[in-house]
Amino acid sequence: MAETDEENNWVAQSRNGDHAAFEALIRKYQQMVHSLTFRMTGSAADCKDLAQETFIRAYQQLDSFGGTAKFSSWLYRIAINACLDWRRREHRRERLHHNWSEDSVTDGAGPESGPDLDELSRQVQVALMKLPEKQRAAMVLTVYGGNSHADAAKILGCSETTVSWRIFTARRKLKQLLGERRRL
Repeated sequence: MAETDEENNWVAQSRNGDHAAFEALIRKYQQMVHSLTFRMTGSAADCKDLAQETFIRAYQQLDSFGGTAKFSSWLYRIAINACLDWRRREHRRERLHHNWSEDSVTDGAGPESGPDLDELSRQVQVALMKLPEKQRAAMVLTVYGGNSHADAAKILGCSETTVSWRIFTARRKLKQLLGERRRL
């Protein structure tokens, strides 16, 4: 529990303008947020921007953190929302580009542009990016983030049953997508 007390102290100090306390929170959760944003976007450049945006939003919204949930769950929620907002912006941008461009280019921002990944990891990331956003978010939070279904439900603002169903459906789709890639 000392870790939670320490986090609560950092949050309280951050609310009072102590930038070093907020830096401590960033250091503690930077890898977690970066990993989540990469899994949600598949792009190393975009994930860095979204991780930064997550921490900016968190700092701006510190007063809304009530302490009833874990700070990490609250931060996950901000990161997921930032990723979903990013996806909507990207979708609008791509649609506009397609409408205004005669020779529209398909979205090339994939995991190939990310860090050096082995072939299987790359294939999994490509398949993960083909999932609907909510299924992808449930998978990223539980499988890659190590959150329980209950914690993921709190972060995503839905029921635990919904998270379970999204994961079930996502795994079935991933299995199908990865099976197709291996047959090629």
